Amino acid sequence: MWKGRFQQETSALLQQYSESISFDWRLWRHDIAGSIAHSAALQKAGLITAEEREKIVAGLNGIGAEIEAGKFQWKTELEDVHMNIEAELTKRIGDAGAKLHTARSRNDQIALDIRLFLRDACDDLDGLLAEMQRSLVDLGSRFRDVIIPGYTHLQRAQPVYFAHHLLAYVEMFQRDRDRLVDTRKRINVLPLGSGAIAGSTIVLDRELVARELDFPAVTQNSMDAVSDRDFAVELLAALALVAVHLSRISEDVILWASSEFQFIKLSDAFTTGSSLMPQKKNPDVAELTRGKSGRVIGNLVSLLTTLKGLPMTYNRDMQEDKEPVFDSVDTIRTALAVFAAMLREAQANPAACAAAVADPMLLATDLADYLVNHGVPFRKAHEVIGRAVALCGEKHCELTQLTLADYQALSPVFAADVFEMLNVQKSMESRRAIGAPSPQNVAAQLARWQVALADPSQRLA
Repeated sequence: MWKGRFQQETSALLQQYSESISFDWRLWRHDIAGSIAHSAALQKAGLITAEEREKIVAGLNGIGAEIEAGKFQWKTELEDVHMNIEAELTKRIGDAGAKLHTARSRNDQIALDIRLFLRDACDDLDGLLAEMQRSLVDLGSRFRDVIIPGYTHLQRAQPVYFAHHLLAYVEMFQRDRDRLVDTRKRINVLPLGSGAIAGSTIVLDRELVARELDFPAVTQNSMDAVSDRDFAVELLAALALVAVHLSRISEDVILWASSEFQFIKLSDAFTTGSSLMPQKKNPDVAELTRGKSGRVIGNLVSLLTTLKGLPMTYNRDMQEDKEPVFDSVDTIRTALAVFAAMLREAQANPAACAAAVADPMLLATDLADYLVNHGVPFRKAHEVIGRAVALCGEKHCELTQLTLADYQALSPVFAADVFEMLNVQKSMESRRAIGAPSPQNVAAQLARWQVALADPSQRLA
């Protein structure tokens, strides 16, 4: 493609070092779509005839069909997806194919391809996040009456509904979906027509190309258009947060499935055994997902590091954007799919959950609230209940086993009805504030999400 300037063939070692076809081949659909749209602008400008455009479109579609069928031969010496397709097109249809690159550069061509790829990825990932949400809502609905200890510092804190815990992740994944919507807006801008750096003296109708490719806007600065990868960084940042959320729920699943907790049972289809210990049933989906989150976070750091020292405009360093982007998209796509499938077959263990939530210490704060409702300042109430807990330690008993005399020695405010506070179900009924886990609130939230997620075809606007 640059043989007019150079007298020697490119070193085979350099070709091997600089090629990107081994990974950017997967942009072929987007490259062909961009070229077809570009040919429409070339025809409108009178640079190719209608007949030549028909040859271009037919030729590109034919190449696409071969790629789809796995019959196309990619050539390393042609470096990338763009030149492989263009060279083959020119070979097949002659000069019409050689005219296709008029008024564009590989710089704005790859900027277009990666935007088209990421726009599709946003839509796909949104659907997978919605499926993950549906699996959580379904699991919560199947076990809506199960109560578990909620934890802070991994210490038992207060009782919550199992469904309420799962719905916390539904909220997290909704924020992830919202971030994808916002990121998609900045992805969805057409860069084609910016040339290598300064556009072209051959003026094409960029808005026509934008309409052909369903872009609502075109870039307004040619230098920014070819050097901008902010949109890719944004997507990697959004996916890094998805990875963090997946890693956090993975940790919960790993704990819940352990012999120490036994809050949930995972199906054989989504667990593995041990080559040595026959009793083992390992939560590999959650462990692998927790591990893979590090890669996704690393990909964000990798791209930021690549971009941070680049002068304007395009530099070959930017070829390094695609592998971390592809890897993050692929990793999150697979993780969401397998995790949702695992949750659909998971079962809660009501007996183990009930045994854990029977711990009266989970209701210590309810006792403090009892005092507050009888006029005791909260800080004083907190101190009183702290002394009650200490007394239980001295007497080797539970809060339910202290006598009324014990309680009244701590505070004369206590009356016989104090023992009514040491009831988990009553505690849950009392948690009626917006966002709190009363049975009514949890049922309403499950219903709200069931309606919101009912349409499996829902995609980003």
